[in-house]
Amino acid sequence: MPDVMTKSLWDSRRSLAGFAVGTALVGAMYAGFYPQVSDGAMGQAVEGFSPAMREALNMEDLSSAAGYLGSSVFGIIVPLIAVIYGITTGTRAIAGDEEAGYLDLLLAHPVARTRLLLHRFLALTIGAFALAGLVWLAMLTIRSGAQLDTVSVAQFTAQCLALALLATFFGTAAITIGAVTGSKAAALAGTAVLGVLTYAANTFATQIGADAARYASPFHYYIGDEPLRNGFQWADLGILTAAIALLVSAAITAFNRRDLTS
Repeated sequence: MPDVMTKSLWDSRRSLAGFAVGTALVGAMYAGFYPQVSDGAMGQAVEGFSPAMREALNMEDLSSAAGYLGSSVFGIIVPLIAVIYGITTGTRAIAGDEEAGYLDLLLAHPVARTRLLLHRFLALTIGAFALAGLVWLAMLTIRSGAQLDTVSVAQFTAQCLALALLATFFGTAAITIGAVTGSKAAALAGTAVLGVLTYAANTFATQIGADAARYASPFHYYIGDEPLRNGFQWADLGILTAAIALLVSAAITAFNRRDLTS
């Protein structure tokens, strides 16, 4: 039998390429608007928002490259697409194949459940890092032309590393729910709800007096300490990595104990 991880990557090559290229192009397109935004027109429009809304949407400093990228490109657009990639890939990894009846056939070969899950997780992780790497290349390509020079290569690297871990986190959450339930719908819906709730917690917790809720959100560790300004936030990256490891451990335990539904 071909290596599970390699086959998973090969089978998903078109999806991965589409997500990676699409995310990079959309990110580069919106980043390229910065010269128009920095002239103050957008800032004047945002002044009509309440201070609380500007803070929630991270729109307090659109005149700087880091502020603009952190509020729009890396604050909303790019992570949204990356998280969708993670969720869809993670949903297919276990639950999708189980519902399709393919998992029984795969496990009939001499491959342990733990190995299968880990290989699917590694394929997800490689895909997430490939997507983030292409975004990084796109940002560096337009950096000078779009007047983004105040954000260093290292700062872009720090933000894109956090992006890869964010996509991996949500993909692993989908794998875990799928490993527990065997249901593609449950994995997809559960992870989507998790994404919405944790994004809301990071964005609006301060405005409703629940500031501590931000620390339960992976989005806080992704961008809360502003890697585009401050570079690598090793504690935040470590927390995301630890959360991913805990999810993988839970997924392995549940998958090994559960009878397959297919």
